[in-house]
Amino acid sequence: MVSTRFEVNSTPPVRYPRSIFFIISNEFSERFNYYGMRTVLALYLTQKLAYSNDTATVIYHIFTSLAYFFPLMGAILADSWLGKFKTILYLSIVYCAGSTLIALGAIPPLNLPATSMTVLGLLFIAVGSGGIKPCVSAFGGDQFKLPEQAAQLAKFFSLFYFSINAGSLISTTLTPILREDVHCFGDNSCFSLAFGVPAVLMILAIVIFVCGRAMYTIKKPSGNMIVLVFKCIGNALAVRSKESSTSPRAHWLDYAESKYGKGIVADIKALLKILILYIPLPVFWALFDQQGSRWTFQATRMDGELAGYTIKPDQMQVINPLLILAFIPVFESVIYPALAKIGIRRPLQKLSLGGLLAGAAFVLSGFVEIALDSTEAMLPAAHEAQLRVFNGLPCDYRFHTDIPNLAGFSVPSRGAYEALHVELPPELANGTFQFRAETSEIGCVRENMTEFSGSFSLQAGGAVSYFISRKGGRSSLLEYADTAAKDRNGLPRMRLLANVRTTKQISLRHNGNADVLYNVALNQYDQLTSVTEGEYGVYVGERPIATVKLSPGGVYTLILDEFLENEFNLQTHTITPSNSVHMLWLIPQYVVITAGEVMFSITGLEFSYSQAPESMKSVIQAFWLLTVAIGNMLVVFIAEAKFVQSQSLEFFLFAALMFLDMGLFMVLAMRYRYSDTTGGASSVESIEVEQQGKKKQHDALAISDTLSERSAKSTTYANEAYRED
Repeated sequence: MVSTRFEVNSTPPVRYPRSIFFIISNEFSERFNYYGMRTVLALYLTQKLAYSNDTATVIYHIFTSLAYFFPLMGAILADSWLGKFKTILYLSIVYCAGSTLIALGAIPPLNLPATSMTVLGLLFIAVGSGGIKPCVSAFGGDQFKLPEQAAQLAKFFSLFYFSINAGSLISTTLTPILREDVHCFGDNSCFSLAFGVPAVLMILAIVIFVCGRAMYTIKKPSGNMIVLVFKCIGNALAVRSKESSTSPRAHWLDYAESKYGKGIVADIKALLKILILYIPLPVFWALFDQQGSRWTFQATRMDGELAGYTIKPDQMQVINPLLILAFIPVFESVIYPALAKIGIRRPLQKLSLGGLLAGAAFVLSGFVEIALDSTEAMLPAAHEAQLRVFNGLPCDYRFHTDIPNLAGFSVPSRGAYEALHVELPPELANGTFQFRAETSEIGCVRENMTEFSGSFSLQAGGAVSYFISRKGGRSSLLEYADTAAKDRNGLPRMRLLANVRTTKQISLRHNGNADVLYNVALNQYDQLTSVTEGEYGVYVGERPIATVKLSPGGVYTLILDEFLENEFNLQTHTITPSNSVHMLWLIPQYVVITAGEVMFSITGLEFSYSQAPESMKSVIQAFWLLTVAIGNMLVVFIAEAKFVQSQSLEFFLFAALMFLDMGLFMVLAMRYRYSDTTGGASSVESIEVEQQGKKKQHDALAISDTLSERSAKSTTYANEAYRED
């Protein structure tokens, strides 16, 4: 009997790296900071720093552009000098300093130069956030041993993806609540808290990251492929200028073969073929990133009340990440198979359709803007004047004037009269016109307030108002400069005109929030106050006399008349109607542009990844980020150039630009010849592609090629070229 013994060599499974916890926690905190700060940034620039909407838009998009330009610098810094760990740590400190500057500048009692601190803080955040963007996920990938831990690497990507979107969703929802619902430092909003909480999270991110220092696998920098590409191109151009006549080559890059070899030159040729397709792509990001600027300003002029809760304008941005999570499986299982049946199968076809959807979203936003225009204040033209007369007495008055085309008008008891389009001839553009007012009301006759006279001062392009009150036992007319313009931050605006017999303390107290209280000065009728929306009790001393509702965007004049001793009458006159277009009308444009994002961004990433040569995958991602940066600068250019004065026309302009841009892209796409670069893909690469398809558009770019065996090959390739150099 022969016995046979079999020996089985089993390798114990590699334990999941404990250091991943610190990297995931760091990413959550950092993304909470970035998206939380950016969500309320546009409103902070207008509401607290008093920038115009156009200037705030410019600052917002310059910041976003820089945040997507500095990843290029961060990748070079990490791969060529500092390494990933030190790059993340040092730039996180810069990032934290920027967040702290903005938060401190937003605290009113400190009396710090908020504008300067905000601009400097945004620059620091752009450097820090952009610089660490290409490093964090790559550093997480360095913690795994490949190919043994390929499955565990996939789990890391899932956790990494979850932490990004969790940080984004929570902060985008929470920071608008901190901004508006919390009242601090005697203000009706609390931007200092809205910025402060993300700043604390960023400090926490650094602490967490440093705590894992002993567990990290830290690789030394080994050269950057981006630098190599530019050096190779520079060498080709230099040699071509010397040898083009004596030694002509088929392609201008061939002149670099003698120094860098045929392999790298062939890969750069393939890279440039893809980059030509990138030329039209920035226009998409010019439209997409206006969700945080123009679309947020659009929401401030809309009604957000829904079932007892008021949606904040900046909270509308949370729709995008929510829809992204919902759309990805829907597109994969339903939309793409349906499109395939009508011949839309290839990546560039899907990408083109995504761009067209972005243009369609801006057509929708243009129509919403037209609807909003109908709710805007009626302002005088350059050749017109506006006249309003408010009557604080219980008598009807008839006015006789020498104003052209306005010989007479009546003002009812405790009522108002408005002449919104008083045509003024050029010679009377700043004129004084006489009037005489009379009444036959028995009460006013008895109190010797039968008639009075005076003059109206009208100015072309301006508005003036008058208040009829009781003074010294006779009727008198008080003049003050007026405007029907809405508050640009969407708040109600209110003025109280009081006709009282003795000095009173009058206040408005919010019925839903006891902390909101406005004491009204009786002798400052020219003061138009922006207040928190809601229902208010009007008090004389501690005595409630009436209730008034002040809705978002409305402009109101309240007339308080003390007709008997301690007997009051309050009338509310709406000068400009409140925001009547509901904020939910923005949902269609968010749905369309998010659908466009799924088809444009994710498909574009997958296309770029699959078509780029092995050694160029990180380079192509860096250039993809640059298209985001350039797109945001395009918004800055159009906002500054002011091609059109109407916001609705600007939206239509962007839509037309997007449609024309996609026409150019389609022409370039038809000339493109797909290359099969996926045949030799490793299992780890497949995991990366799958995860990139799931990741939110900008942060998907951070999954760089240093996370797989393919990355190791690219680095070796780069090292060999550097040694040759």
